[in-house]
Amino acid sequence: MYWYTITPLDVLMLRDAKPFTPGERAWAGSIFPPNAHTIAGALRGISGDAGKFHLKGVFLAYDDTLYFPRPLGFVGPTPLLPLDWMGDFPLSQGYWNPLQPCPLVKPRTEGKRDEEDEPESGYFYRQFLPTQAIATYLKTGQIAKPDWLTQDQNAVKPWTVETRSHNSLEQGTRQVKDADGYFVENAVRMTPGWSLAIAVNQLLDKTVIQLGGEGHRAILERSQPLEEQWKTISTLSDHNFKQSGKAIAYLVTPGVFERKQDSGQAVCRAWPWEWKLAHAANGNQKTGSLVSVATDKAVPISCRVREKESQQGQAQRSIPAPQVFAAPPGSLYYLNQPEPLFQDSDTAPHHVQRWRQLGYSELLWISYEGAN
Repeated sequence: MYWYTITPLDVLMLRDAKPFTPGERAWAGSIFPPNAHTIAGALRGISGDAGKFHLKGVFLAYDDTLYFPRPLGFVGPTPLLPLDWMGDFPLSQGYWNPLQPCPLVKPRTEGKRDEEDEPESGYFYRQFLPTQAIATYLKTGQIAKPDWLTQDQNAVKPWTVETRSHNSLEQGTRQVKDADGYFVENAVRMTPGWSLAIAVNQLLDKTVIQLGGEGHRAILERSQPLEEQWKTISTLSDHNFKQSGKAIAYLVTPGVFERKQDSGQAVCRAWPWEWKLAHAANGNQKTGSLVSVATDKAVPISCRVREKESQQGQAQRSIPAPQVFAAPPGSLYYLNQPEPLFQDSDTAPHHVQRWRQLGYSELLWISYEGAN
């Protein structure tokens, strides 16, 4: 895989998966960082063919350093842990729903107050963490408070959102045309020095690509330092995955975990369907390794597909694909034993493997036993 930075030359217009109708004065939602389908579409525009790209990312980069989304299972710099892993803990006698993942609790720390998790005046908690901090996290299961904090508010979330309205007036009047209507959407402007970061299975020349709506452009450029950093991170992760015992899976790209139910309806959830809960509601229920989950609001993803058939003499139309709802990057999964993803297996259907080939559901592994 070859690593690249994508540096916008202007604002980016990246709509989310929510439908809207301009004639109804709707607000067009936006998403950032862009999903992998958007990146793959931009790359196909410069490749000259419809070949299928394999991607990793989308991540962020600054000053030749790779940045990852913050792990969600933390209160300030303090990592949360499943109640089942805490042993003799005051809340161990409490009741919780065994049909759901085990509750997460904050470990007791002698002599430490909750107020110590708050940042000092003038400091902010980062939403994206550099490679060095993530490498330490993979080794120890901890992220030191200084690695969380920054005095640069632009480093908290390295982009700003600019709201822009769109309308067209009737000739000779100040009335908005009914056909065009009026709608509002967001433009994203990245902070200077920051870029998107991806890995691609093809060697590409430095070039300008069109990314997102309205033809806004960005520079695609290879970055050797990012390749070396990812190699370090992936080596640590692979080592932790091969260890036996308790482990934490850290999701660094949107996780698409979709499965059709008895009625044929596709259903998404925040953790892989093949990972069964480690606790059972009754004696007949089969248990697995998944103990708990730390996640947030789902990320809606929608792309476009071409019709399989078209009328004679007509080109195949591009139509919207069904939405999926992905687990957000930064989600953590606590398991009694590392487990692979069904999406990575050779027996998985092609459309399931395709999600992984596009970079979705990328996991990094932390050995819990090695961190304690």
